[in-house]
Amino acid sequence: MHPAAALAPHAAADPRPASAVSSGTGMAGLAGMALWLGFARWHGLDGPYGALVNLLACGIPMILWSLLIDKVHRNPSTGLDWASPRPWRDSIDISLTRLAGLWITFGGIALIYFTARFYHDGIFVFAIECIAAAAPWLFLASIPYVFFTDRIVTDPRDGTWHLGAWAIGLDEAIDRAAIWNHLRSWGVKAFFLPFMLGVLPGGYSQLIRLDLTQVLADPVALSMALITLMFVIDVGFATVGYMLTLRPLDAHIRTANPYASGWVAALICYPPFILMSPGGPLDYHPGSGEWSDWFAGHPLLLSLIGAVLVALTLIYAWATVAFGLRFSNLTHRGIITNGPYRWTRHPAYLSKNLFWWLSTIPILTTTDSLSDAARNTILLGLVSGVYYWRGKTEERHLAADPAYRDYSAWMERNAPIPRALAWLRGKPAKAEGRP
Repeated sequence: MHPAAALAPHAAADPRPASAVSSGTGMAGLAGMALWLGFARWHGLDGPYGALVNLLACGIPMILWSLLIDKVHRNPSTGLDWASPRPWRDSIDISLTRLAGLWITFGGIALIYFTARFYHDGIFVFAIECIAAAAPWLFLASIPYVFFTDRIVTDPRDGTWHLGAWAIGLDEAIDRAAIWNHLRSWGVKAFFLPFMLGVLPGGYSQLIRLDLTQVLADPVALSMALITLMFVIDVGFATVGYMLTLRPLDAHIRTANPYASGWVAALICYPPFILMSPGGPLDYHPGSGEWSDWFAGHPLLLSLIGAVLVALTLIYAWATVAFGLRFSNLTHRGIITNGPYRWTRHPAYLSKNLFWWLSTIPILTTTDSLSDAARNTILLGLVSGVYYWRGKTEERHLAADPAYRDYSAWMERNAPIPRALAWLRGKPAKAEGRP
């Protein structure tokens, strides 16, 4: 039987596992962002600080929805006990130790930003300026935050505490695994946040400055404008996610990927380690062109291909919106099962790679060289292989959580893409409750 004939045979008896983030959270952020983008276009607010306001317009509605509607601060997964706060005198020593661990982490990150030269060039200049301006306020805010949360957290001796205890020489049993998870978690934030802040103003400014008259008259320009919009949404939600790793929002990092292969697979996709950049070992662009070149002079084909590319970018952005406040590479912050994650475990990777193949068509070249065509096709295939590798390392990390194992098993039984792939491999779809 073709998989389309039985995509969800157990829809009623085999419900999809609940998602850690409600659909309403992402929709609230999307509505706030839409209002600001409209206001900014109307008033011509196209500068980098307008891009920062866009983050507020996205993040604040999600925070309000999470707290007032979803009441995420009451989730057991927060590890907070609001009903039984500790007396101040019982938690003050713990808080001071945690502050020591946190401030040591801040100092280490500041040293890395100061020392690494690439943080003082290009897109990173604006990002580091923003982080430097916010640093004193974050330092001060950490004091009441730590003292407050330590009164209600069920297990205050986390990786931050163990790092502080080790640093100040407390005569306690130090959990080195917890320290390493703490350092990996902050390493994720320290690495990805400057990149997200750095790319934020470019797409935002381009979107605000769009000439709608020109865009609406040209299918290529219209497609590129909509693609830019999708990327502005994606980067905005991702940046908010890296910022708000807060336990009262249930958006804290449970674990950061402990596998070196996972870090390698992710980091080679981002500067300064990126392998796909111009001149890099996986650069598949020399002698290639774009879809607008290959189909020039064919308005219908340009419109059709452009529509497909916009749809793929929409799925990519939707995959980020589905995380709400919790987007982050290399971390576990709750299992997402709604949005495009009901179709495949890796909708962002799948849509991104399909976009690259369709927008470039590497078998076609401007040089009429079979060597370039073969080389570019192989290299783009290797790029897709990197993303397949990334997906597998993420699955390995998340599989430690029973919630992810339940979701993964449900996907094998019900989701269109896993079932279609099983059919193509000649494997029958797994029945409910069977391994």
